[in-house]
Amino acid sequence: MSYFAAVFAQTPQGWVGTEAVLDEAESVDDIADLMREAAVESYGDPVVLLVEQDDDWFAIVRLDRDDEPRPYISAVRGDGLASLFQQLVGDVPDGDAAGDAALLEDLGIDAGRLGELGERALPGDALLAVAEQAGFGEEFDRLRD
Repeated sequence: MSYFAAVFAQTPQGWVGTEAVLDEAESVDDIADLMREAAVESYGDPVVLLVEQDDDWFAIVRLDRDDEPRPYISAVRGDGLASLFQQLVGDVPDGDAAGDAALLEDLGIDAGRLGELGERALPGDALLAVAEQAGFGEEFDRLRD
């Protein structure tokens, strides 16, 4: 299964994005470390990780300063990369959305809108809508090309 993952950090100059390699991530701590590394390199806060796998599901993980990562997953899957994100949300039936749908409200994406995107849009389209609304659509497009 193929995936796309990118980390975006908000800086005083705007959003900065970089592709994220999750192949070696084995735990929630690995994800948080990857996000903290992006934040330190860009002096950014908040830091948002967007992940899409094979037009099947997407995940958004937000990290603020020293807080624990807050996730939203459009459809929990129990295998592969999805199982890594399931560690963040706990025991949820396959196919259900899970996590904190309000994690991006201060960036203009309310819980209802995020849930709707998870149900009605392809994962790539949903993440593009999230990126555009949050203000890093150009960075997202640059990394996707």
